[in-house]
Amino acid sequence: MTNTSVSSPAEARRISVRKIAVCALMSAMATILMFISFGLPILPSYLKVDFSELPALLASFALGPAYGVAVCLIKNLFNLPATTTGGVGELCNFLLGALFVLPAGILYRRKQTRKTALIGMVAGTLVMAFCSFFVNLFIVYPAYMLIMPEQAIVDMYSILVPWADEIWKGILVFNVPLTLGKGILDSVLTFLLYKHLSPILKGKARA
Repeated sequence: MTNTSVSSPAEARRISVRKIAVCALMSAMATILMFISFGLPILPSYLKVDFSELPALLASFALGPAYGVAVCLIKNLFNLPATTTGGVGELCNFLLGALFVLPAGILYRRKQTRKTALIGMVAGTLVMAFCSFFVNLFIVYPAYMLIMPEQAIVDMYSILVPWADEIWKGILVFNVPLTLGKGILDSVLTFLLYKHLSPILKGKARA
């Protein structure tokens, strides 16, 4: 009988330590990218775009979906001291990020091919965009309305799109497409980068 577990305990520890180190590195990158957020002229000023889900998606593919979610959590914890939203924005960012990388990572874990990765990213993007409507409607904006009148929020929407005269309409017109766009951009970048970064993230030399 061949011994297939010669390096079991030591190897398992080495892999575990490497995964934690790579997760920490991806979290640091995600934290920096979250700080480098920017607005778009067609959006209300408080809606920002960033690419901080990119390292989380890379971690979800290379290490497993739990690590992708961990990156989403860690980057938001590090951004919490500098919050301008009382933590509401960070909570929203974490929830939507997890909803993005978790389905993608789970699907890719089952069959690690480029096609499955693409399907996973499409699924993650759609889940995140769909859920963003409810996360914003039932968590984010009720919290904002504790410190800002509802009409003030509606006004920011209706200045750009006159018929967006209710919160849910504004979310549907601005927040959901923004979330969908972020998911698409992060997916495209991941699709282009992952093949080249995978050997480094997994600690395997190229053949």
